Amino acid sequence: MRHDLFISGYGGQGVLLAGNLLSYAAIHEGKNVSFFPAYGVEKRGGAAMCTIVFADGDTGSPVVGQPSVAVLLNPLSFEKYAARVRPGGICIANSSLVPCDGVELPGVRLVPVPMNQIAIDLGDVRMVNMVACGAYAAATGALAPQSLEAALAKALPERNHRLIPANVRAIEAGAAAARG
Repeated sequence: MRHDLFISGYGGQGVLLAGNLLSYAAIHEGKNVSFFPAYGVEKRGGAAMCTIVFADGDTGSPVVGQPSVAVLLNPLSFEKYAARVRPGGICIANSSLVPCDGVELPGVRLVPVPMNQIAIDLGDVRMVNMVACGAYAAATGALAPQSLEAALAKALPERNHRLIPANVRAIEAGAAAARG
């Protein structure tokens, strides 16, 4: 089975860390992975995005014109990329920042998750990326939550391993919100 996804937001939301985490989780499950990060020259506030492709066999190019899943963390990303999700796909939107009421994406399932609010409720808005990863796992079933937890030790620098329990809570909260 082949899975591809596109994550987009602005610098500081942890888009690239989310991509790394999902990539390591797929590797943990024995999948082959292609990861393609892209970001603006600004350190914070500029565009940040990545594409992840994982499969049992060959992944092919990490460049995906019409992803089967998009995780969009801010309004600009939603405006630019929501319409690119292929028919039958899923668009997971950060409804804390993206107004989703009344939005229709023909042939695409829209999953609004108040990622910022969940992260704030957990005590740290910087965990929006972990909330997004949990929402992805629950909305798609492509990766097991246990794989995300196991991948945290590889995706996070060792100095931040003390934060793994808090990140696990954020992943679980994002998954619960995506399940509805």
